[in-house]
Amino acid sequence: MQTEHLHNGTLYVVATPLGNLEDITLRAIKTLQQCGAIACEDTRRASILLRHLEITGKRLISYHNYNEPKAIGQIIALLEEGTDVSLITDAGTPVISDPGYAMLHALYERGLKVIPIPGPCAMTAALSACPLPVNNFFFAGFLPHKKGRKSRLEYLVALNATFVIYESPYRIMKLLDELGNIMPDAELFVGREMTKIYEEYLTGTIEEIRMQLADGKTRGEFVVIVHPPGKKTTKSEEYHADHH
Repeated sequence: MQTEHLHNGTLYVVATPLGNLEDITLRAIKTLQQCGAIACEDTRRASILLRHLEITGKRLISYHNYNEPKAIGQIIALLEEGTDVSLITDAGTPVISDPGYAMLHALYERGLKVIPIPGPCAMTAALSACPLPVNNFFFAGFLPHKKGRKSRLEYLVALNATFVIYESPYRIMKLLDELGNIMPDAELFVGREMTKIYEEYLTGTIEEIRMQLADGKTRGEFVVIVHPPGKKTTKSEEYHADHH
């Protein structure tokens, strides 16, 4: 197998497991082993993963939405002195609905190198198990909690295309109510606790999903795929359905 040789002063964007710690690539493990520092959302959660991988002695830099300017400055200083840094988040692929854009922008402005180390992503994991047409889709990430939430949902519905939303256990029932008011006949696919002990996948109408979640199954992060009512499958989607 090809050995990963890190480039001096490079940021590696490393995808990590969604929940099951076995879901990490060999290349990601080698990158974490060889880099000089690791920027992470939560140092405690990062430590659990690193202990599982038997990686010790790494400098951990806390990097999240509330300390971005300071953390970006620390990371840039390390990169400019030739230290390789890995960026990880609590789960999945960094920057996808997670912190990271501001840092990447700052690095590109300075001509610093960024290399992705691909791997788990909640969106692609859910799409890969979805029985609804997903050859074309719009990724919306997390909706606003309050201000702008209704207008954002109305925008997504107006696209008349399959769209993907991330939602927390605290707002999943609210989301179903909102979708029911705007697009009552939509078809849904919901992934919950993906790759974990209680993972579950539900398909049906909004009301059917609501009934299945009504018995307290609202723990864990949700990926919700929404397919508009009456939207016909395209020839391209039919081809992919026949050949996969």
